[in-house]
Amino acid sequence: MLAELISSQLVRTVVLGAALLGAIAGMLGAFAVLRRQSLLGDALAHAALPGVCLGFLIAGARDLGSIMAGAFFTGALAALAMMAITRTTRLKTDAALGIVLSVFFAVGVVLLTYLQGVGGAASAGLASFLFGQAAAILASDLWIMGGVGLAALALVLALWKEFKLVSFDADFARAQGLPVTALEATLTVMVALAIVVGLQLVGVVLMVALLIAPAAAARQWTDRLGVMVALSAAIGALSGAGGALVSATTRGLATGPVVVLIATAAVLVSLMLAPGRGLIWQALAARRARARITEARILRAMQELAQAHGDARYPSEQGMLAASLGQPPDPRNFAALERRGLIRAVPHPPETTRHWELTTQGHDAAAAPDAERGR
Repeated sequence: MLAELISSQLVRTVVLGAALLGAIAGMLGAFAVLRRQSLLGDALAHAALPGVCLGFLIAGARDLGSIMAGAFFTGALAALAMMAITRTTRLKTDAALGIVLSVFFAVGVVLLTYLQGVGGAASAGLASFLFGQAAAILASDLWIMGGVGLAALALVLALWKEFKLVSFDADFARAQGLPVTALEATLTVMVALAIVVGLQLVGVVLMVALLIAPAAAARQWTDRLGVMVALSAAIGALSGAGGALVSATTRGLATGPVVVLIATAAVLVSLMLAPGRGLIWQALAARRARARITEARILRAMQELAQAHGDARYPSEQGMLAASLGQPPDPRNFAALERRGLIRAVPHPPETTRHWELTTQGHDAAAAPDAERGR
């Protein structure tokens, strides 16, 4: 089945286009996530819709080059409008983004409605830019995607140190004399380019998800920027290719939403399983920490009982320890302490309940600062 799909020229074109778009969006989305500007991608994506309509009006037909140029123009205009609002008014960035997003998208919907009413059959496909239409991708479009991807990669590599510093500490970068505004504008333009490239495949509504989801997933797995950017690009490419293949196997299933769902699934898996950051790892770490604290309290309680009775090998009974700790100890804690060689089970006739005594190592561990803190 897979070999049959790959043999189709259309499927190969869509899969390659989706992979290229995912890689570009993932690479650039990493910087947007680190700069806490995820909503910026959403605003630029929605602001591209009036540009799509303007490109159609200027070209007089559904010409992809004109539409992409128009989308890029209105996206850049939206970014400038957002910067003007935040710098000339008291509004915060989130309010400015909300205003720009709603106003530009409203204008785009009005233009789209008008064109569909008077533009004839040529404008009928413009609505596909809302949610994307992967089947419309041509082999010539891949060259555009590849060119944009190579240009973005070259720019990222050329300005790697500058982008890295601006993403993590813009104030320090400004103090070092770097043109922070120009660098941020460059990153914004690159994000706008990624959005424009993805309009035909994913659409203006879902493009922000493909821009942010791979980066959010990659962030869970690493603390290094280089690894994060590469991993984000890889997750984006795999999501794109996987979504295109899944869509090709089911009749009538749109590619864009499937790509976004796969990227979102990658985020959920990363949130759950990523070492150190994942929810499961954090839950296990918290459980281990609680167990260590309880074990330290048991050791200290046994040592106090031994000191009170003047016998370093005094056998402590579970009931005594429960009274000392204020709650019955978990048998698993005793098993863990025995495995570590800190306590050992001993008989205490005629009593039949279990008793434990501290080993030499157990006395040393009970007297350690960690045991005091655990208490």
